[in-house]
Amino acid sequence: MTATTPGTTAPRTTIPRTTIPSTPLSRPTAPTPRAAEDSRWALLVESVREAGQYPTTREAERITRIVLSALGGQVIGDERVALARALPEEAARVIASQIPATRRLTAPEFVDSVATRIEGATPATARWDVSSVLSVLPPLIGEALTTRILNDLPTGYALLFGRADLAARG
Repeated sequence: MTATTPGTTAPRTTIPRTTIPSTPLSRPTAPTPRAAEDSRWALLVESVREAGQYPTTREAERITRIVLSALGGQVIGDERVALARALPEEAARVIASQIPATRRLTAPEFVDSVATRIEGATPATARWDVSSVLSVLPPLIGEALTTRILNDLPTGYALLFGRADLAARG
């Protein structure tokens, strides 16, 4: 501290100014229900991208929509409702927008029907695409619902869902 004599002034010191923000600090907020649903859809598409080894998210999303659209016509009744409830909202809309088929397709017919929806697809590439989408569904929708859906579909779909089809059905 500097001593001053009477009649003199103390040296001027600069006091640092603090900046007060003009807007209140924002707190992190919980994601909105819409954002949570969007992230569930993004996770589904990312799972398909990884399973199918698609080069882009856009390609995986396109394949996901095509396969779910085809599946939406095959799954009917309570299983269709439960499937839509278990899936992200965007996927549920794709499933629910389809008119239920009057004749259920066998698994090979299902794959062939998907092949007609994908430009340049062969039966082998369509099977890859179908399996890439359907095989990621069981962890998402649960084993119990997967079993119910498979029991309701004609035989042969289990392999598309990534399961062995060992049970004989009557």
